Amino acid sequence: MIAIIDYGMGNLKSVRNALNYLGLENMITCKEEDLRNADALILPGVGAFPDAVDTIEKLNLDSIIKSEVENGKYLLGICLGMQLLFENGYEGLQKKGLGLIKGNIVKMEEDRQNNIKIPHIGWNNLAYNKKDALFKGIDEGKYVYYVHSFFAQDYDEDDLIAYSEYGKNKIPGLVRHKNIMGAQFHPEKSGEVGLSILKNFGEMIKW
Repeated sequence: MIAIIDYGMGNLKSVRNALNYLGLENMITCKEEDLRNADALILPGVGAFPDAVDTIEKLNLDSIIKSEVENGKYLLGICLGMQLLFENGYEGLQKKGLGLIKGNIVKMEEDRQNNIKIPHIGWNNLAYNKKDALFKGIDEGKYVYYVHSFFAQDYDEDDLIAYSEYGKNKIPGLVRHKNIMGAQFHPEKSGEVGLSILKNFGEMIKW
């Protein structure tokens, strides 16, 4: 069972529809019992970093997520959910994240002369930094769908799995630190490539 964490700021139905299509058992929930009994967690997210952190803390989800991850449970953050995995966010004000992965979330650099506008919306291809089970069967250069204005920096290079280029911005598209994974793009909106990533995530839970 994969628990999709509901804290009021995510594309819950889109993620659930993708998991249902793949035949991966799942539920949308914020109940502690469900999260602790789940085989894996998905943390989606759309919106502002500070608001998301405040909501997660009010619901006590931060302590639940951290303790479950420490016990070895797989966690996949999507878009804002990925950003929340890092140490700090700088969206309007500095705000501490979950601190599960080294790095900070900062605003992307705009370059209107070269049509590099923020937010970064649309399809972009992935370059591989290292091999990982999440990308099993997926060729380098495939396109995924992004919607974001902020991205991870100051991260550990060993945690970077794949990235995309957008002007001067090297966007960490997929990161992983042990059992903690994050996708800056939306796998649930990235066609066959995204479905393959979610399928691979489901396969990892069975190991």
